Amino acid sequence: MGVERPPSVVSKYYLYQATRTFGFFWPVFTLFLLARDLSYTQIALLNSLSAGVVVVGELPTGYVADRIGRRNSMVVSSVLYAASILGFAVAESFPEFVVLWTVWAFAQTFRSGAGAAWLYETLEDRLDESAYTHVRGRGGSVNRWVGAGTMLAAGPLYGVDHRLPFLAAGLLNAGGVAVLLTMPKTSVFDGDRPSEETFSLVDAVPLFREQLSRPPLRSVLVYAAVFFGVVRAADEFVQPVAVDAGVPVSAIGTLYAGFTAVSAVASYFAGDVEDALTTRWAVVGITGITAALLVVPAFLPVVALPAFFAMKSANTLVRPIVSGYLNDHAESVGRASLLSAASLVYALVRIVLQPVGGVVADRRSPLWGFAALGGLFLVVAVAVFVVEAPAAERAGADEGV
Repeated sequence: MGVERPPSVVSKYYLYQATRTFGFFWPVFTLFLLARDLSYTQIALLNSLSAGVVVVGELPTGYVADRIGRRNSMVVSSVLYAASILGFAVAESFPEFVVLWTVWAFAQTFRSGAGAAWLYETLEDRLDESAYTHVRGRGGSVNRWVGAGTMLAAGPLYGVDHRLPFLAAGLLNAGGVAVLLTMPKTSVFDGDRPSEETFSLVDAVPLFREQLSRPPLRSVLVYAAVFFGVVRAADEFVQPVAVDAGVPVSAIGTLYAGFTAVSAVASYFAGDVEDALTTRWAVVGITGITAALLVVPAFLPVVALPAFFAMKSANTLVRPIVSGYLNDHAESVGRASLLSAASLVYALVRIVLQPVGGVVADRRSPLWGFAALGGLFLVVAVAVFVVEAPAAERAGADEGV
């Protein structure tokens, strides 16, 4: 028996996922920034700046996606990503990187809510929204397999010319625009404007307060925000730790390709893992074990590489599960704004966590930066679980369970 071919719209979604990879430059990005005389603290501040822009921009851009359509918002995102990545090829000073990080952050805000909302509503319109976690997870798997392949070229390209990885990645992300224009609008946006009841920007703030700040979404949101923030902050230290461990710069791309290949497998089976463990225990168990592993390398450096593999795999495994849970509790009108509001919370947490990791890494070492971030997550996770167990069913949550 042959492999069943996915529906056309799903295939296009997978192709779009293949264009939105940073693999050509991600394995050497921190090394590139350090070569531009930036410190760990400055790199952390850039990421905090990015998170701050996300905080300011998420609700307005989520509102824009709810007005102009999910697909059109995704097109804007791909254009901004391509522009910022190409800009990295010529930037040299900290102020220039500040500008590019700002553009990069706005690119994220135009995609964060719109991408998830487009997929959920397209499946609802044409197939079955219950397949969201499976399709999202497998789309993430495609993205990571392509990322793994491009990462193999990162080191060699960087060795020839530090600008080449960014030129290649910028062109690949720009290709996403052509793919997006072949993808359908959702039924909510079958014309140039929403076909359902108008959703205004004024409605977005009450939506955030009423839905995200109470059960069943509240605890999942906090739990996920801290975990995603820890992973993002810790990721800045992987490259210098790997080089200190004896991995040559030319082989960094191969190491990252290995990370990404394992992550691709994890993402592919996200739906199966959720079915086997339930949403609650998939989120709690995977994140808790991963955070504990981040603490170990400070005392046993040989565990660092396995901990990196676990961290990156857990991140790609948990994201579609959390996204599916949020979508299941969102209404179609304002869905992108709700998901953008969730990304806003993630960004708020990153603003705090990025400097923590950077300062500890500068004062002690990157391995201690890992340990500080992992330990912080474990403390927060225990507190959240005691107050309100994540991923309670709506009925149970409403009853105060």
